[in-house]
Amino acid sequence: MFFGAQALPRKARSLMSLLAVEDALQRVTAGLHPLEAEIVPLADAADRVLGQDLAAKLTQPPFASSAMDGYAVRAADTATLPISLTVIGESAAGRPFSKPLGPGQAVRIFTGAAVPEGADRIIIQEDTAGEEAGKVIIRENAEFAVYIRPKGVDFSEGDRLLTKGTVLKPRDLLLAAAMNYDQLPAIRRPHVAVLATGDELKPPGTDPLGDGQIISSIPYGLATLIEQAGGRAERLGIAHDTLEDLGEAIEKGRRADILLTIGGASVGTYDLVQQALGDAGFDLGFWKIAMRPGKPLIFGHLDSARVLGVPGNPVSAMICARVFLVPMIQSLLGLDPFAGSTLQARLADGIEANSPRQHYMRATLTAGPDGAWVVAPVHSQDSSLIATLAKADCLIIRPPH
Repeated sequence: MFFGAQALPRKARSLMSLLAVEDALQRVTAGLHPLEAEIVPLADAADRVLGQDLAAKLTQPPFASSAMDGYAVRAADTATLPISLTVIGESAAGRPFSKPLGPGQAVRIFTGAAVPEGADRIIIQEDTAGEEAGKVIIRENAEFAVYIRPKGVDFSEGDRLLTKGTVLKPRDLLLAAAMNYDQLPAIRRPHVAVLATGDELKPPGTDPLGDGQIISSIPYGLATLIEQAGGRAERLGIAHDTLEDLGEAIEKGRRADILLTIGGASVGTYDLVQQALGDAGFDLGFWKIAMRPGKPLIFGHLDSARVLGVPGNPVSAMICARVFLVPMIQSLLGLDPFAGSTLQARLADGIEANSPRQHYMRATLTAGPDGAWVVAPVHSQDSSLIATLAKADCLIIRPPH
């Protein structure tokens, strides 16, 4: 038997109309492609996403070099030991010995220095009896290692060593510098404009607060989250609860890749964000999702910008941004938006069955005696408690029911 929606209780009909988190994630990331690459100085490229494959511009090392301090010799001269060789010069790093080595000759050499022409072995200084009157004695117990790093033993000019999409870490920048790059092509950091809304909000440092006023803290947490995800955050300030003020702020934010609004997304008398967006030409994708905290979530398009409207509740705003905004930024960087974002852990204590909305519980993660991860919810899940959120280092994802 089929029951129409009108036959269901009002609360059940409301829950049926909410968009599932998985569906919402697909919608916010659909059609997002890596942004264009820009040239950045090597010194500023840490944690940027490489925009194209890179080939070495030179051979490394560019010459055969000594791996030890000692003497460059001809192996043929050391077949019978001990032997005395004539020292004809010195090769130091950056100051090579320019003449070829002949029979019975040696060149004093230091680590990293170019090996003279004709030499095919380094005798370490510990295996000599020292230098005197232009002569060096190679002792009987000399080691028989070569101690020469051949030209190109690390890599050769033209070798493709860094690939597009690499998140540039210290070892990658070390390699890029050795490949002779002083600038790198990096995917442009997604520009996220952050707009707080509400007559009650005042910036940090306001003293004293007026009656009914609170500190606008959410933009600072969100801006840091954006930067750590690889984006570039721009705080647009606080818009008052008027269509005129909201419209002016939205106009500034429409030039961003993502306009992130905070608060005003519900249906109260002063919740004007949706109306102000609509007046600006906003194309609504969805509103309200089966998630807690964070049910009143707005998503849509404003010209080329994507708009994500998170609740004005601090915890709800931060969790919604982690769940939806971070994957959007990573998609614009050409990264897998969901790679490595979850792990399995054992609950420290039992928790009650979940409601019809996917629940993101604030929690702490520790290693148990057996080395397995153990997760424990924080003492209160009230979505207004900022200090409690700060104690959490992970979220427990509880699917519906």
